[in-house]
Amino acid sequence: MSTQLPISITVNGIAHQVDVPVRLNLADFLRHELGLTGTHLGCEHGVCGACTVLLDGRSVRGCLMLAVQADGCNITTVEGLAGGHGNGAGLSVLQQAFIDHHALQCGFCTPGMLTTLSELLANNPSPSEADVRLSISGNLCRCTGYAGIVNATLAAAALLRGQSA
Repeated sequence: MSTQLPISITVNGIAHQVDVPVRLNLADFLRHELGLTGTHLGCEHGVCGACTVLLDGRSVRGCLMLAVQADGCNITTVEGLAGGHGNGAGLSVLQQAFIDHHALQCGFCTPGMLTTLSELLANNPSPSEADVRLSISGNLCRCTGYAGIVNATLAAAALLRGQSA
């Protein structure tokens, strides 16, 4: 039995056809094979949320999923949220709101928070504070106390709806 399998995967809009070890998790694939180091590994048990990425628009824990399981899927990492494919082509509304509302400190949890909240805003353009808090309940942050994250998300939602924040 082969220890590698071929996969076709689109990451941040770029198609990749690669052979990957069958036991390589998605987060390590993104970081080490594709050089997308925005996806962080914290607990490696799916508890902290730092490795959260979007798989076909839904948030998943990159540390709990094997890269081979993502065959045929579209992955969005924090580098792809602004549509710039990680090349510095501007920030998304949510990313800018995180800056404007002091929603990050050390930044370790930020990629997972941003991807999780991007899914929320895509599915619920008018979230309540409770909706935001429930959405990020699986993402741990030891620095911010979450208030800035919630405020930034609500402000981004208002801007995305065309209202002033």
